[in-house]
Amino acid sequence: MNVPTITINHASLSYSNKCIFSGIHLELTAGRWAGLLGPSGVGKSSLLRMIAGLTTPQEESHGNILTNNEIPINQQIAYMAQTDLLLPWLNVLENVTLSLKLRRHTKYSRAAQIEKAKSLLDKVGLTKAIHLYPQQLSGGMRQRAALVRTLVEDKPVVLMDEPFSALDAITRYKLHELAVELLGNKTVLFITHDPTEALRLAHDIYLMQGQPAVVKIVATPSSSIPRELTDPEVISLQALLFQELTKATGEMT
Repeated sequence: MNVPTITINHASLSYSNKCIFSGIHLELTAGRWAGLLGPSGVGKSSLLRMIAGLTTPQEESHGNILTNNEIPINQQIAYMAQTDLLLPWLNVLENVTLSLKLRRHTKYSRAAQIEKAKSLLDKVGLTKAIHLYPQQLSGGMRQRAALVRTLVEDKPVVLMDEPFSALDAITRYKLHELAVELLGNKTVLFITHDPTEALRLAHDIYLMQGQPAVVKIVATPSSSIPRELTDPEVISLQALLFQELTKATGEMT
């Protein structure tokens, strides 16, 4: 399956007759990471769910979401929600390979996917937790399991809502590198509240702001990802992003 460019045109969403965002235009270029910043409550998660086709009955959405490979977008997406959504009656390995039960696989293909899942769990430090249940895990462990579940999907488009937020600084730093390695040829959109994380991971950085909200691009760093925190471009853009985010947050109050 060819990795697509996704174009969102005239996107709008209302909740209980209140307009959350309107007139949003966004292009997610094939093989690039886009980071979405914005104040809490501005509508970032709602936009992500709209792109994924996961709006609720209380939400009314409009707009066009187009791909350039002529395959419906809902067949190409792996979606990682803000909460881990692990099923309490399944252990870690069963949770991260849940999709295998929902799709047809040959015996060989299923075995290969399970080995891939075990390898990923090892890379995120969950080998010893493979047979534990969600209630036995810390918040950071649950989030790592949710990330592995998303990576196992191996879809060309990946949408992630604050995928690293529950992790300590060192684990987050290491998982940035792993995620970039494994999603290097995907079209990725992720939400973050951390401008530094956006600068480390995103080729294109967008800011969602206003009431109703709109989206604008605020930075397109030129260096490859994941960037080091000592990268001169990261350092020079940090002040700009904090200024833009502070201004956007002020508009919400």
